[in-house]
Amino acid sequence: MEADAQAAESKVDKSLTKEEALKNAIHAAELYMKITKLASSDTERTRFRGKFKQLLSKAEDIKQAAQWTPSVSKDVLLEAPLSRRQISRREEVILLEGSKLHGFKFPPWTNDPDNSLFDNPDETSFYTESADLKLSDAQKAIFAGWKRPHESLGILTDEGITISIDEIDLVQDITTDCSVVASLCAGTARFRKGRGQLLPTMMYPFDQQNSRPRVSKNGKYIFRLHFNGCFRKVTIDDRLPASNTSRSLHVIDRNNPKLLWPALIEKAYLKVRGGYDFPGSNSGTDLWVMTGWIPEQVFLQSDELQPELLWQRILNSFGYGDVMITLGTGTLSRKEEKELGLAGEHDYAVLDMKEVGSQHLLLVKNPWCDGMVWKGRVLVAEEEISTQTWTQDLREALPSNSITKPGTFWMNLDAVVQHFESLYLNWNPGLFKHRQDHHFSWTIPTMKIPGSFIHNPQYALHPTKAETVWVLLSRHFVTSEHDIAQNKSSTLSDTSSALGFISLYVFSTAGQRVYLSDNAAHRGAFVDSPQTLARLEVSPSETYTIVPAQHGLPLPKYSFTLSFFSRSPLTVAPALDSLPHFTTHTGSWTRHTAGGNASAPSYPLNPQFSIAVPSPTPITLILESGDPELAVHVKLVYSSGQRVTSIKGKDMVMSSGDYRRGCALASHLSESVVATGKYTIVCSTFSAGQTASFTLRVGSAVPCTVLPIPAETAGRLSTRLPADEADGGREVGGYESAASET
Repeated sequence: MEADAQAAESKVDKSLTKEEALKNAIHAAELYMKITKLASSDTERTRFRGKFKQLLSKAEDIKQAAQWTPSVSKDVLLEAPLSRRQISRREEVILLEGSKLHGFKFPPWTNDPDNSLFDNPDETSFYTESADLKLSDAQKAIFAGWKRPHESLGILTDEGITISIDEIDLVQDITTDCSVVASLCAGTARFRKGRGQLLPTMMYPFDQQNSRPRVSKNGKYIFRLHFNGCFRKVTIDDRLPASNTSRSLHVIDRNNPKLLWPALIEKAYLKVRGGYDFPGSNSGTDLWVMTGWIPEQVFLQSDELQPELLWQRILNSFGYGDVMITLGTGTLSRKEEKELGLAGEHDYAVLDMKEVGSQHLLLVKNPWCDGMVWKGRVLVAEEEISTQTWTQDLREALPSNSITKPGTFWMNLDAVVQHFESLYLNWNPGLFKHRQDHHFSWTIPTMKIPGSFIHNPQYALHPTKAETVWVLLSRHFVTSEHDIAQNKSSTLSDTSSALGFISLYVFSTAGQRVYLSDNAAHRGAFVDSPQTLARLEVSPSETYTIVPAQHGLPLPKYSFTLSFFSRSPLTVAPALDSLPHFTTHTGSWTRHTAGGNASAPSYPLNPQFSIAVPSPTPITLILESGDPELAVHVKLVYSSGQRVTSIKGKDMVMSSGDYRRGCALASHLSESVVATGKYTIVCSTFSAGQTASFTLRVGSAVPCTVLPIPAETAGRLSTRLPADEADGGREVGGYESAASET
């Protein structure tokens, strides 16, 4: 509850109106009063009572004030928490490796660039990049060269680079970056809500006095973008692709074609993503890179979605300017596109949200310059104003110019949930006080065994207070991923699927490593985005295990960053095995040793191992098959370390339970132990005759000796005597020789 009170308190100074500020101050005071009554110590009661009185006094001041001015930071990112933990040498190497992308270098951001870097002493020397960004085939067809703004737009001033006289109306034309332009549109929505420009604060040269970018005298611009584990320096020149037609090859503001910063941000971002032939992304990823705001993807077609709760969660935050919202459609047929007025596999920006009576409305923008608009019942054209859905309340709440503006339309939440696939939310990291970033590399196993987390990176999370912790897994961009995407000539979803999927699992396992995906406290969806977020309700009495998961990642090795956002300090470290001693043993099921399950008469032929336990210890057995489709099983039995020929219930020490594909786990509970002695481990497949290699891992609290038990036929060679040497010339069946196998 304290977190809720703190959140309410933080909204007071951000309130847009005096009435809203007073309401938030009173609400925060009421929450602190409730906490005071629940406090467990005099010290806590005194602290909460002091906060209550402070907020009551603030509410009185607001009530008496003649006018109200919201406190809005010019650079929201300065309020965001930074990861303060000392990273390891290996992590430093990962961040340095992440600097190289598409033939360019993007070093980690260390300090703001000096304005002298953008001077042009002789007014003739302009900065030019060493290589031009790639264009798509459609762009090449009308390409008229790279031109600087003073060549194509005329004289530019510092005001012209950022200030739009009319409302900003950004659109795309001959580009494939709908997600990027939708992101830029969502960013400008904050400006219209009175929250100040966010995106232009990422670029330099910067006028600190007036809190806006300046025109670079030598054509060089430097951007502070967030990707591959940290904020990085992205340098571009101001040359933009020109067209020999009326169509544009970069984003433009329809109301102010000379507005420069959107096209420059677009160029900087596309340099990071490989060029103007960018095959597409999603707006959540784009805004994460452009602003560092935390991306969250909401699957609108999920059976677990509760639209009303979703609306309540984002409405006020949108009003405060703490979340940017975009939407993405799924695959639509041409007929569906025509009937709905929506484009398939396309990103849209949300410019505004209104709650009018029972109506939950979103102002949605198609970033295409000549894009289709929603043809549903909530108004998209003047002639529909007379329909029953258009009440007097709606007339007053929604300005008419927002109804008829090209490419922009109002849509109710129910229709959004029905016709869009994903809602992308990018949250202000300044909502949190603490952040920890952990960087790691992950060599992807060649065998993709479903449900096995044996080879997954894992981290232990221990909170100090009960609160909501956000955990973000972010995959670093690499050049070869761009190449894979370019080779996919079909749909955007096919391209995304070719790059694989990631997820986050969370376990309440005292921060110890887990081996299977079973019994997860949180099981995230597998997404084709480079980022995925888990929002966790945590307790200080628990230590959690955080496990990144993947499916179908095509490259042999990746780098990731795991970011933890919280309002209270956290302890995060690599998760450790519950048992300190692990040994690894390999073997195989062959046509002679694949005996099948215990009901098969050939079961004793299965590979077996003896284990000598010198003193009582918990035991963990992990069996992995070289064939992920094989159902496997492992058990520990009383047999004095000898090969077992049959198993009775009383012989069983522990078992992995039902046969499962690819891997099996048998574990003795930590509070109980296996007694001193010798035992036998049996590794089996469900059906006899199934062949594959396998790996057996044996964990224990004390060193144990594990040895393979020779097969029953070991040391014997099956052969056949010539007919004239056996039984008077009659052919004899198989003869077993004691000779060694060769």
